Amino acid sequence: MIRNPDRPKCNCGIVGIFGSPHASLQTYYGLHALQHRGQEAAGIVSKSKSPKGNDVFNIHKGVGLITEVFGDRSVFHSILPGNSSIGHNRYSTTGASKSRKNIQPFVVNYRMGNLAVAHNGNLTNAKQLRTELVNEGAIFQTTSDTEVILHLIARSKLNNQIDQIKEALSKIEGAYSVVILTDDKLIAARDPIGFRPLALGKLNQAFVFASETCSFDLISASFVREVEPGEIVVVDNKAIISGAPESYRITDTQIPKKQCIFEYIYFSRPDSFIFGHNVDKMRRRLGKMLAKKHPVRDPDGEKVIVISVPDSSNTMALGYQTELEKLNISSKIEIGLIRNHYIGRTFILPGQEKREVGVRIKFNTVRGVLQGRTIVLVDDSIVRGTTSKQLINLIKEANPKQVHLRIASAPITNPCYYGMDFPSKEELIVNKFKGDINSIKDYLEVDSLEYLTIDEMMEAVSEANSENFCNACFSGKYPSVVDLSVTKEMYEI
Repeated sequence: MIRNPDRPKCNCGIVGIFGSPHASLQTYYGLHALQHRGQEAAGIVSKSKSPKGNDVFNIHKGVGLITEVFGDRSVFHSILPGNSSIGHNRYSTTGASKSRKNIQPFVVNYRMGNLAVAHNGNLTNAKQLRTELVNEGAIFQTTSDTEVILHLIARSKLNNQIDQIKEALSKIEGAYSVVILTDDKLIAARDPIGFRPLALGKLNQAFVFASETCSFDLISASFVREVEPGEIVVVDNKAIISGAPESYRITDTQIPKKQCIFEYIYFSRPDSFIFGHNVDKMRRRLGKMLAKKHPVRDPDGEKVIVISVPDSSNTMALGYQTELEKLNISSKIEIGLIRNHYIGRTFILPGQEKREVGVRIKFNTVRGVLQGRTIVLVDDSIVRGTTSKQLINLIKEANPKQVHLRIASAPITNPCYYGMDFPSKEELIVNKFKGDINSIKDYLEVDSLEYLTIDEMMEAVSEANSENFCNACFSGKYPSVVDLSVTKEMYEI
């Protein structure tokens, strides 16, 4: 499969269901809606009863897309029976990506019974905690930071399971949205800063958790609310009867929210509701801000043709073109790039570069739209710049009058340590050209290149309170203490 090296790699997607006779199948569909958050591997754990009445945890996981891992429908009743389950789509940020052992959910049996966990995010103190646990005798089966959470819970001296989980979560730092399955409960939690989204829904009498609300739509579940930063939500049989899960706080200390702004820019689907707002609305606002501050006019007074890089910047392009019209700039939104969504294994023809094949097999141009016109290509971000350069070359083959590139985020200057896998600081295109946007323009061979500034970007999301967002990958201002030497080693595990 051809991967795009010039896109920020996503974190992961998690789903949990309690109280449904078709829990594992519904978890599968929930994960299907979250496929964009991770394409390397997937797994589901369900809880059922043995013939003797004992609680049994069942697991099925594998490498590949969700449809590949769960290609046999019989899996859901033969391997994954039960009325509660959790699932995970994986994109690795820590741990060896090709190791099957690192595929979540992880399962353990300890003194309080069975325990399974699925995690979205990245723990910034995982290496330190792992070293401490190993020194105390813990034996790790994986290189994933998520296993640290399991060990902290299992090794707790406390006798109440919720207290054990609360104690474990209070020790970890960084970004985490987790679903935890026990013999009689489904528990969901979000880190106190609230980096990653997590939503609570209902499906008939059952309760559902998911990274994004688009999972609820696919299984006809209703959205109830978002799990609050620093909150632990507990669903059990009592909650099914009362219709009200219990809620606990990881810490009583009030910590300012710092939600990941890249969830709005790129990661989340536009049909999801996260951080209190619709993603589609926020993307349109980013596009409108981009047009307001960085418009493009045709030198001959003709219509400007606005196109997106499908699919992530589609809504931004719509917002951009709408704002151009408000500025009395004649323009039209068009489909200038066609994306092939059915990319399997690909082979390189003699004389072709791998990157060229990657772009050409994924995109093609609509020549009639582009030829002889002033084109504004709207994109969400540029990471290394390699794919952007290939796309520009592809568009130029259609003989446009001009090509202008507009980016609906600020230049990415720093790595992320909270579950977003950017390349090293040195590989980022802005740093390669020492922050000189004009040099990047020349490298990409466009007529103009303009980004949103950080202030413009934050203003665009101000309806969700711009103070509530982490923008460290743009500003270098990290909302928590990060040991860069430890984190660098952790990413190289």
